Amino acid sequence: MKRPSTKPAALPAGPAPDPFMRIALVAIFMVTFVRLAWLAGNPIDLYPDEAQYWIWAQHPDWGYFSKPPMVAWMIWATTNLFGDGLLAVKAGAPVAYAVTSVIVFFLAKRLYDTRVAAWSAIAFVTLPAVSLSAMVISTDVPLLLFWALATYAFVRAREPEGERWWGLVGIAIGLGLLSKYAMGFWIGSALLYLAVFADERPHLRRFLPALALGLAIYSPNFIWNWMHGFASYRHTGDNADVHSFALHPLAFAEFAGSQAAVFGPIFLAALLLIVAGGRRALADRRSALLLCFAVPSLCVMLIVAALSRAQPNWSAPTYVTATVLVVAWLSQIGREVLVQVSVLLHVALVVGAASLAPLAQKIGITLPGRYDLLHRVHGWQRLGRGLDEVRIRQGLPQLLGDEREFMAAMIYYMEPHPFDMQMWNPGGGVRNGFEMTQSLPDRPGGDFLWLTQRRETGEVLSRFESHEQVAHITVPIGGGLTREAWVYGLHGFKGYRDKP
Repeated sequence: MKRPSTKPAALPAGPAPDPFMRIALVAIFMVTFVRLAWLAGNPIDLYPDEAQYWIWAQHPDWGYFSKPPMVAWMIWATTNLFGDGLLAVKAGAPVAYAVTSVIVFFLAKRLYDTRVAAWSAIAFVTLPAVSLSAMVISTDVPLLLFWALATYAFVRAREPEGERWWGLVGIAIGLGLLSKYAMGFWIGSALLYLAVFADERPHLRRFLPALALGLAIYSPNFIWNWMHGFASYRHTGDNADVHSFALHPLAFAEFAGSQAAVFGPIFLAALLLIVAGGRRALADRRSALLLCFAVPSLCVMLIVAALSRAQPNWSAPTYVTATVLVVAWLSQIGREVLVQVSVLLHVALVVGAASLAPLAQKIGITLPGRYDLLHRVHGWQRLGRGLDEVRIRQGLPQLLGDEREFMAAMIYYMEPHPFDMQMWNPGGGVRNGFEMTQSLPDRPGGDFLWLTQRRETGEVLSRFESHEQVAHITVPIGGGLTREAWVYGLHGFKGYRDKP
């Protein structure tokens, strides 16, 4: 008689690994690794806005003059882990975009299939705007992350037995609003979608508590604004600068044209064709949902551009769901090759733009500075180091500045960091964070080392008993462009105005 086998019974085979998911994750990892390695090997000076966010991160709060707090919290986290170097300040951007791309994958997979999902994730992580934004830590970085997360949770929550996902919708709304107030467009888009389709309206009773949760999470920033004269809200309104109904066709054309660079020319053309389809696009409920989270915010920005001005990146949330929509549409009409061509084109454009100036320099050609995409960030570190030497020679006196961007960059690059640098503010208004917290008071007395980039200096110099020019520093930044600063020793502040 045979002895019974002692081998354990074979476990049932699990589902085979999804090759498209593996391809997408590998592509996202490789792109993110290359970005981090490039930042480590080719340090990009902090843009003054990034420097200001780093300054905010020294004292985490629920709000700051011009922005909600999430970007400062991100920098606080990465710099506490890795120090205050350039890579540590910026690291949150490429990592957050990697996470956003993964969420885009699962969003597309839930609506379509893994092939569309893989190409959607790869397309998103290589979009021209994402490639540029991944080099800069900004409020768009967490905004797009929580926009994608809220959309994915919204899709899941509307499914049978998906009620628990409404909690994640609320959390993502709150964190998105703490990232950038443009998250309000997501709320409007969700309400629009639920209102337009009769069979979606029952979900409103679940969505409204989720929205209440999101607003509760966001509320500390509202309280901070209330305690500070609603500074962030007023600044946001000033940025839009819509004070009349006068049309600005050139500004509109410039913004509209810039979207080809933000989203890529092929993808933008495909999106316009989908929108032009009107009812045909809305007939597919998946397309209708993706359109609702893409088109309204873009339309608002086009209106703002026509009435005033709009920066190209203000439309960034549009392209989270627009990427999935375009990839799915091109796949459905048998034009998936255009997705692949677009990805290659986007990568080539970014690599070419980053390499253009160095390659031209190697063959002895000096391109005008405006052709260098990074010309606005060049030279700040060298300027800061030069001013640092002057400050040390002068015995580390109290510093005075007069312009937000210049002050922010110098506070980061000068060491020890002059966090107590004061701002010249004769009008007494509050137009930036430094004027809110570090304005030079209208109180006679005091000597200063004034760091400035202005050429007309009479207004400031006349308010001191005596002065002398200490230094003039010029830093070439390529293409015939320079970054300059003047240093003056100021003695005996008389106050901003003659006293009676």
